[in-house]
Amino acid sequence: MMKKVVKRLIWCILALIILLAAVCGGGIWYILYKPNFKPSERKFVYIYEDVKDFDALCQQLQDSAACIDVRSFRILADYRKYPANMKSGRYAVEPEMNNNTLINHLRLGQQSPIRLIFNNIRLTTDLAERLSQQLMIDEDDLLALFADSLYCDSIGFTTATIGAMFIPNTYEVYWNISPKKLFDRMKREYETFWTAERRRKAENIRLNPVEIAVLASIVEEETAAPDEYSRVAGLYINRLRKGMLLQADPTVKYALGDFSLRRILNEHLTVESPYNTYLNPGLPPGPIRIPSPRSIDAVLNYEHHNYLYMCAKEDFSGRHNFAVTLAEHARNADRYHAALNRLR
Repeated sequence: MMKKVVKRLIWCILALIILLAAVCGGGIWYILYKPNFKPSERKFVYIYEDVKDFDALCQQLQDSAACIDVRSFRILADYRKYPANMKSGRYAVEPEMNNNTLINHLRLGQQSPIRLIFNNIRLTTDLAERLSQQLMIDEDDLLALFADSLYCDSIGFTTATIGAMFIPNTYEVYWNISPKKLFDRMKREYETFWTAERRRKAENIRLNPVEIAVLASIVEEETAAPDEYSRVAGLYINRLRKGMLLQADPTVKYALGDFSLRRILNEHLTVESPYNTYLNPGLPPGPIRIPSPRSIDAVLNYEHHNYLYMCAKEDFSGRHNFAVTLAEHARNADRYHAALNRLR
């Protein structure tokens, strides 16, 4: 009789152990591997370098990533000592992701890169703003590098030419990239863009890559029609070779700091600035906008012709009439000014 009781007791204990193991195993599986995030699509959470707030992260997971049970995420994070070792960055949360996978990514700093896009930029102040809108970088930190003559010189540029290093495109970078690492990346992209073939073409024009970028920036500001880029580039190259002043209206707008000017008057042409190509021979000291790859290639592959003058067409299409002689140019200008006067 006693043996039967002992046997039953042993079986009960074993059953209890198995039950407890199952419960514990189920709990561990639930915390580790049960899908705990069910956004409709990939979402992202952001951790700033100077604000590593675990509670704020948990709130982001609830608000943005459809976290089902934030308590289980907290339990595993505490067990893995994650709150004390948070790394800044932009992290992807996938549909059906579990706590263990997400915490592994967070602890190891396995970020999801962003697609950094910038184009149609005039000033480095505009560029700093556009970059800071997409990255963790503070706009003022970028502006400080753009204005740092020693730093710009160390990477082969000046504060006037540094904009030429930024080739408009789409780049994959990490959201928490530092300002100097971003500049390093852009320098590598610049070197990649300026292939041996492009450098050979620049040399044939007797301009270096930065000077090509400066001329491309003027071309891009001069016409609203990209198919005119190579013709306008050829015109300015003709003027440079003849030792003529470029007399490019966009450089006057840049010198005045007013790109909204619709009509350049004689009073504008006297502005004292190294960028005023009505007063100063050759190219200005730096680009007047961040030139696009298309405008750079248009300069490198400029149209060969004899044009020396251009004037906006009287139909206000943004296109131009081109002329070889000053007399022909004067007739084109008269037609354009008459059209302006008709519109008062």
